Amino acid sequence: MPEAFERWARPRRLLWQPPRPHGEQPLERAVSPLELLYDLVVVVLVGEAAHHLSAHLSWRGLAEFAAMFTLIWIVWLNGSLYHDLYGREDARGRTALLVQILAMVPLGAFIPQASGSGGFAFSVSAAVLFAVLALVWLSAERGTSAEYRRSSQVFVGGTIACAALLAATALLPADTRLAVWLLLDLLYLAGLSVMIGTAPPGLTITPALIERSGLFTIIVLGETVLGVVDGLARESADALTIAVGLVAVMIGFGVWWTYFDFVGRRPPRPTRAATVHWIVAHLPLTAAVTAMGAAMPGLVEHAHDGRTSPPSRGCCVPPQSSRSPPRWPCRRALRHGAPTVRCIAPRLRRGGSPLPGTCRRPTGSTASRPCPRGPARRSLGRRRHPPDGERHGRRVAAASPTPSLA
Repeated sequence: MPEAFERWARPRRLLWQPPRPHGEQPLERAVSPLELLYDLVVVVLVGEAAHHLSAHLSWRGLAEFAAMFTLIWIVWLNGSLYHDLYGREDARGRTALLVQILAMVPLGAFIPQASGSGGFAFSVSAAVLFAVLALVWLSAERGTSAEYRRSSQVFVGGTIACAALLAATALLPADTRLAVWLLLDLLYLAGLSVMIGTAPPGLTITPALIERSGLFTIIVLGETVLGVVDGLARESADALTIAVGLVAVMIGFGVWWTYFDFVGRRPPRPTRAATVHWIVAHLPLTAAVTAMGAAMPGLVEHAHDGRTSPPSRGCCVPPQSSRSPPRWPCRRALRHGAPTVRCIAPRLRRGGSPLPGTCRRPTGSTASRPCPRGPARRSLGRRRHPPDGERHGRRVAAASPTPSLA
């Protein structure tokens, strides 16, 4: 019996080794295919967040994107740092990343509805994922020497507290939940920065971590190309639309050029402050690149618009050469086989117009009236002055009672 146990103990030690001791990570190693798979799964979640922003291009949509993207980026940073510090290429290391991937999949599924009906499920999924991260870090903390155990315990405790708070946000209203998400993101980043800047013996930015950060930036830049292709696929492929899409791709290429000439493949200075700055600065960089890709479909869609103007109480303004009535459907509804108009009607908002092409009376009445024409509306181009006969007809029409659209 002891011989049989010893026979199986050797392969078990080879396949299920304890995490690497703290401070003994190899400085020169290649990024493994397992890490590339992990990054690919994270980028799928980033793509879902970008699609959510593309469908909700507003200040609230931007806040929702910032909250979700920061949570995703924190998860990616945790997984990357753990594998760089403690991970091995054995069954235990692969299982640790697999468990994180399995926890990320439900989180990505609930991103599209995270701001509404899916907020409860997103909060619970994020709490489960952070709990998994805490368990992974706890398994590495058990083999840490007493010199580093204090800082490891503080970090694990902070991750557990973040998971508990994320679970608690599932019971909050949507607006409060979003504010708490943003606050948790800021607190976690502040705590992580303090830990990296003060905990002994300090974090070393290895070439493998630099390479993974560069690869993550490249994959996120793919959202720009994806957004351009998505916009061109939904619009008529004329010369101007294609030219706008190609210019957008060139802008993304310029971001790649700038990053790898000044940031990528260059280690930071060997100081704690430089290390913290190098790590945290990748968050707004990758978030901005992703948001840029999310805006590309709208940029291609409005390639033929001369210029933009602030919306005028939700009125839809027809082209200058048109003499049709001012109540036009929105441009999205007229995309296929219908005349093109400039619709500056915003989404339905609190206090906004209840119907596209109508304006709400300022007197508190719930009735709606057609959008005003002439000097009362703000035109996107030059103001067109109608002939005297048409002006007289408008004055007569204005004197008649206006039917209610309520």
